[in-house]
Amino acid sequence: MSDEFSEGNEEAREPGEDQAPADSGGQPAPDEMDEALADLLDAEAAQPPGAPAGGQPSELSETDQLKALAAERTADLQRLHAEYSNYKKRVDRDRSLAREGGVEAVVLDLLPVLDSIESAREHDELVGGFKLVADELEKVIAKYGLEAYGEVGDAFDPQIHDALMQLPMEGELTGPTVSAVMQRGVRLNGRVIRPARVGVAQPEHE
Repeated sequence: MSDEFSEGNEEAREPGEDQAPADSGGQPAPDEMDEALADLLDAEAAQPPGAPAGGQPSELSETDQLKALAAERTADLQRLHAEYSNYKKRVDRDRSLAREGGVEAVVLDLLPVLDSIESAREHDELVGGFKLVADELEKVIAKYGLEAYGEVGDAFDPQIHDALMQLPMEGELTGPTVSAVMQRGVRLNGRVIRPARVGVAQPEHE
């Protein structure tokens, strides 16, 4: 009887039923999991280096971000340096103009004193202690660029001379000539701050 039961069970088996049954709970077999993992690794290996998973476009790398930040900061520093240089030039120019204006104001106030010294020298009255004071004063103002000009015999120049009258002058003249100096002119650092007041002689025409 047991033999008949065994034979019946053997007849009931279908070919191929001797394979291993699937895991309980509907989970894939180990071979299927290995194949899926291998496919995933192959897909990742096929992507270009640095490309993120899923094929999304990559953002800037950390090195590129640092380079962009350094370039931005360098541009800011260059702009600040240029602004500071322009500011410094403007301040230096304003300071120089203010200094020149102050020196000119003092010199203009001293011109009557200098004229008195010049007059005393022409009359041989510049002697003793007064001469020493006058010499020191002239040295100081010369240091700041003050220069007196205007001599008899100079060629007349309307840019630097103020003609008050015509006065004849002996000798042959090649052009208008200073024949007398009523008041010497004054330059400060090459700029005329007071023209010389002179008499002018004209050449004789044949």
